[in-house]
Amino acid sequence: MTVNNMADPRRPNKIFRYKPPNTETNPTLEDPTPDYMNLLGMIFSMCGLMLKLKWCAWIAVYCSFISFANSRSSEDTKQMMSSFIISDISSTQRNPQM
Repeated sequence: MTVNNMADPRRPNKIFRYKPPNTETNPTLEDPTPDYMNLLGMIFSMCGLMLKLKWCAWIAVYCSFISFANSRSSEDTKQMMSSFIISDISSTQRNPQM
């Protein structure tokens, strides 16, 4: 057993647990991408819903997925889910006779 410990190159005094940087002290570390994608998703979903533009609705779905994928787990998901639901409704709920 001691033979393995002698050949082990790791040094236990050099091992430190990772601590993520605090965004409160340095606000430049916060990623604004989910917020921008959520805003774009809402704009495109409203354009797709009101103007009946199918491509706007699909861009809104895409922006909603990006916003959800890049968000932190501690963020409130109500706004993202409402954006996704509106974009989903505007892209899929169409009257085929129109």
